[in-house]
Amino acid sequence: MVSSVLYSVAGILLLVSFIKDKNKTKKSIKVAWMSFEKLVPIVLAMMLFIGITLAVLNQSVITTLIGSESGVLGAIIALIIGSIVSLPSFVAFPLGGTLLKAGAGYMQVAALVSTIMAVGIVSFPAEIKYFNKDIAVKRIVLSFMICIVFTAVIGMVM
Repeated sequence: MVSSVLYSVAGILLLVSFIKDKNKTKKSIKVAWMSFEKLVPIVLAMMLFIGITLAVLNQSVITTLIGSESGVLGAIIALIIGSIVSLPSFVAFPLGGTLLKAGAGYMQVAALVSTIMAVGIVSFPAEIKYFNKDIAVKRIVLSFMICIVFTAVIGMVM
């Protein structure tokens, strides 16, 4: 529902822009398309990596590694796995819920989900390409540190 509303608004605004100035709209569409073409290989590589990872590490293996009995070691494993994999929130949260139902611990799932969405080493080459290496490294390190603090808090509370 939300997606269709956003696409409709974008389409209407594109039409308004086209009516107002056809040349600028055509140029902006061309620039957007070129940016999209640059991102496609990177996104496809990320999706391939994620697909292979999820195929190799099925739910039972992940639950064994980050089960509620695994403690701090399980949280560290979850932080590492989550840092490598990069998933959108609409995939990460249901994955976390499924893992909780399958016996994973709250601290471990918090570590996994927070790093999946915040760290994303898989997207590092794209970040270097669009920003620079220094900024990308600082963002990843800071995100990882925040995820560690978040995991520790969840571990203490739950």
